[in-house]
Amino acid sequence: MKRNALDIAEKYFEAEPLLWGMGLVVRQIFLKMKSLVVSIILHAPGIFLGPGCIVRGTKRISFGRNIYANRNLWLEAVTNYNDQVFCPLITIEDYVSFSDGVHITSIQRIIIKRNVLIGSRVFISDHNHGLYAGETQSFPAEPPARRQLGGGGPVEIGENVWICDNVAILGPAAIGNSSIIAANSVVRGDVPANVIVAGAPAKIIKRYNPDARSWERV
Repeated sequence: MKRNALDIAEKYFEAEPLLWGMGLVVRQIFLKMKSLVVSIILHAPGIFLGPGCIVRGTKRISFGRNIYANRNLWLEAVTNYNDQVFCPLITIEDYVSFSDGVHITSIQRIIIKRNVLIGSRVFISDHNHGLYAGETQSFPAEPPARRQLGGGGPVEIGENVWICDNVAILGPAAIGNSSIIAANSVVRGDVPANVIVAGAPAKIIKRYNPDARSWERV
């Protein structure tokens, strides 16, 4: 029964673009219905999914309470790609907020802990299109869409993290509690707690000093 209900919820996401020509009132009613359906089926009280949000692979996604997605969230747990089969797990804990155009895709594991704020046009992935290390690697002449998925690693984002606009987080990656990822940064690997990182690749530029109660430049 739950599996059938999840399939129905995903049909809501696919049907939304068909309603854009039907007026503001109809769209607002649809958005409330969509959030209500997701809230009940996925046991995610207080969830809000704005216009253009798409969630796929809901059987492999766990939601907390009071999650907010402004618009155009693309959240996908990929279970099949060409001839590959995966068992991904995406966990989004309580009070996580997404701005516009966030894309999260997983074939392994992505965990976003409580009170995380994610800016616009952020990309979070635990895999690549193609394999570029090891014994079996992708060929340059092979179309990227046909290459095997893999080559990344799990992603974990700690509590109270702020991820600014245009950030890319590529697994394997672990971001410590209360850290800040500056705009336009590319993160791969470990980020300690209570730091600000910036750049591509991202490097620590400030660290919080609890004694002085200030962020000090590194």
